Order: sequence, then C-alpha cells, then structure tokens
Amino acid sequence: MRNTGTIYNSADHTPVVLPEMAELLPPLTGEQLATLETDLLKNGCYSPIIVNEDMVIIDGHNRQRLCEQHGLPYQMAVFSFEDLLEAKQWALDTQKGRRNLDKWELGKIALRLKPDIEARAKENMSAGGGDQRSDDARSGFANSQNPVSAVNTTKELADAVGIGQQTMSRVIQIDEHAPAAVKEALDSGDLSINQGYNITRQVQELPEEQRDEAAAMAVELEKAKKEIRQIDAEADRRGKISGTFCKAFERALALTPTEENVRIWVECTRMRPDEIEYSAQEAQELAEVFSTIAGILKTLVPGGDAGAG
Repeated sequence: MRNTGTIYNSADHTPVVLPEMAELLPPLTGEQLATLETDLLKNGCYSPIIVNEDMVIIDGHNRQRLCEQHGLPYQMAVFSFEDLLEAKQWALDTQKGRRNLDKWELGKIALRLKPDIEARAKENMSAGGGDQRSDDARSGFANSQNPVSAVNTTKELADAVGIGQQTMSRVIQIDEHAPAAVKEALDSGDLSINQGYNITRQVQELPEEQRDEAAAMAVELEKAKKEIRQIDAEADRRGKISGTFCKAFERALALTPTEENVRIWVECTRMRPDEIEYSAQEAQELAEVFSTIAGILKTLVPGGDAGAG
C-alpha cells in the first residue's frame, strides 16, 4: 500500500462504489450513522475518502454516501494497492481500530475475504502434510477434500482479521452447516461462537428434517441459561454493593472522633505532616460522601423529599 499523494475533489471526479468493498464491513448502527451525519453537517467532510488508482472507494463509504445525499463537497486521496485483497485488508485494519467488532463479526468479514485468500493460499501451498491433529480433522467434521488447502486457508483467514485459527475454523463450520436459528442468535449476540459450533455439531447427528427444530430449541435453551446468568450476576452485584455500604457504616460508627482519639491515631501511626494533611483531605471527602448518602436516604423516607412530587 502506498499513498500516491494525489487528491481529487468530488466536484471534478466521481468515485466508484464496488459492492464487495462497500459490504466488507457490517453496516453502522442507526445511532452511529446519525452521529456521523450530524458531524458531517456541522463540520463538513474533513477526512478524505480513500480510493485506489481505479477510483474505487476503499474506505469512507458511509461518509461519501452521506455527502452525496446532502450535497456536501469532499476530497478523495488516491492510494496504490497491490491488488483488491490488499485493499480489503487495509480497509479492515483501519476500521478495526474504530469499531468494536466481536469475533463472530470478524469471522464473517474473513469469509468475505475467502475467495481472494484461497487463491493466494493455493499458490503458496506446499505438497503433502496437513493438520491431522485438530479436533475437526480427527472427527471428520471438516468436509474439505484437501486438508492442506483447508488448514492453510483457515490460518490465512484467521490472520487476516486477527482471531485464532480454531475460532476461524468454527466460524467456517457454522457458516457451512449451521441452521438459520444458530446464525441469527450469533448475529444478535445471544450465542458465542463456541456455543453455536457445539449446537451445529450436535444437530448434524440428527436426520436433516429434524435439525432446524432441534437447533431452535437448543438456541432458546442457551438464551434462557444466559438470562439466568445475567440475573445471578445482577443479584451478586447488588449484594456486593449492599455489603460495601454495611461495612462502611459499621466501621464509621465504630469511630469516636474526639480530639484525644485523633491525636492517638496520629501519634501511634507516626504520621508525617504531609500524611496528616492528606488524611485530613480524605476525611473531608468521606464526610462529603456520607453527606450525599444522608441526602439520598432522606428522599427514601415515606413522606420525605421524594414524596413532594
């Protein structure tokens, strides 16, 4: 990849939208798109759209579309890439730092790169060998007729998006074999890749006409388990908060803040002047914390401040 230094203006040149580039990354959420639109309308398009030497947009599809929609001018910076695969890889690496993509989303992006990476892997593939140690290879779950090509391609795909090879292997198996219910649950975040993979393997052992229903039931079971875990986690969180307050009050009430007791504390701990000053500041901050707690507690008393409305 090389920045050619060439800059074009939208008034003079029209970029090309290539579907396989535009659809490489998952679409922005409604909120993300609205934020981007607001920024463009307020500040203009201050970052150039990246195009290759054929004027194909490599990065900035959403900005370019919104600019065209609102009649906003924009600039295009021309970058030189070895091929479209390098351009896709560069766009992915650039966007990964801006978006919070999970492993399933990254795996799906890798699948979009698969045709290009497979072609490259075949060129570099050496004769013989293969990964006969993996669980998938031993079980026969991987259906590739060429173990060497399958393993090399999987590694290339995994490296391209920055996930583990085993994770990528499971994404491939899910993509090829999983019923729709499993993929939908992964898209919505209700299943992890491992859960989706395990369900896929389990239903593969059933007659084909039973797989969809069995997968849907397994997904609902995992969703119910997840909900229970969330409820338990929330109860645990609330318990910890309650325990912290109880302990704080127990310890605070055990203090008798007379001048004599404070002097004893300072003398026995051999506080330096700077430590005394710091402790005084901490005591003041604690006083403000307890004052805030007192104010909140008063609003919880029936007929108190909370009842004024």
